[in-house]
Amino acid sequence: MVDIPISELIPQRPPFVMVDKLVSFEGKIASSTFLITKDNVMLAENGTLSAGGILENMAQTCAARIGYINKVIESQSVKIGVVASLKNITIHSYPSVGDELTTTVEETLGGFMNMTILNTKVTCNNILIADGEVKVALTDKESK
Repeated sequence: MVDIPISELIPQRPPFVMVDKLVSFEGKIASSTFLITKDNVMLAENGTLSAGGILENMAQTCAARIGYINKVIESQSVKIGVVASLKNITIHSYPSVGDELTTTVEETLGGFMNMTILNTKVTCNNILIADGEVKVALTDKESK
């Protein structure tokens, strides 16, 4: 279990935080959890998390993994990354208020020209709701 506040691992701040906690880190693989609340800014009118909210959850889980590497493994400040591309993203279903997401990211290629490619999987109640590839470009800018 990772015991670091998410605010120390990602640059996003409320109300735009789509990850509650980084729950595991094992080298190339990391997982987060996120409880969807009724005040979430990325809810669709029908009370489900929007596609943008799911994608942001994927991206912020990637950011939390990179933040953990920066802060804990490398003892450096957390660097800001930007999504360079999304590939083969599939959203199978949309979770609702009260659902908790578990998002797992696995690095498939890292460190090449400051790019990291991660396969992502989002589950809710052990059912796959979204997956795809996120390419992150790491900048020299530090998270505050």
